[in-house]
Amino acid sequence: MAHTNDIILKTMTQLIAFILLGFSIYLFFAGHNAPGGGFIGGLMTAAAIILMYITYGYEKIEQILPINFTTMFVAGLGIATLAGIGSIVLGHPFLSQTFEYYNLPIMGETELATALIFDLGVYLGVVGVTMTIILTIATDSDAKEDEEKAEA
Repeated sequence: MAHTNDIILKTMTQLIAFILLGFSIYLFFAGHNAPGGGFIGGLMTAAAIILMYITYGYEKIEQILPINFTTMFVAGLGIATLAGIGSIVLGHPFLSQTFEYYNLPIMGETELATALIFDLGVYLGVVGVTMTIILTIATDSDAKEDEEKAEA
């Protein structure tokens, strides 16, 4: 097996993944007041993780990020559902949101909105389902190639 010199790919992946993850966090927090939110933030995070899988390989990233993305999807779905049900419990329509300003120690006066909880559920759900689909397709094709090589 030939060893390729992919130093440029690995260096650029580190930079691009860092930028993608940073921008996805920005979009996540900006989502309830501006364009963005959990969905696009989750897609950008999944794109950064997929880029790392492509660059470094499945086994290496599995060691670095031992995340069960199916569990992440279920947790996200649960958080989003509980965010909606919470408003019903408090006597408001489903998925109603509210916000308050709090004086936090380091950040000063900060707006905290219940929409952020729903966005967190959507974010985790999108990352979980996207990664589950992509990795299932990728590992399934690898398994078929292994079977074909064994038969030959």
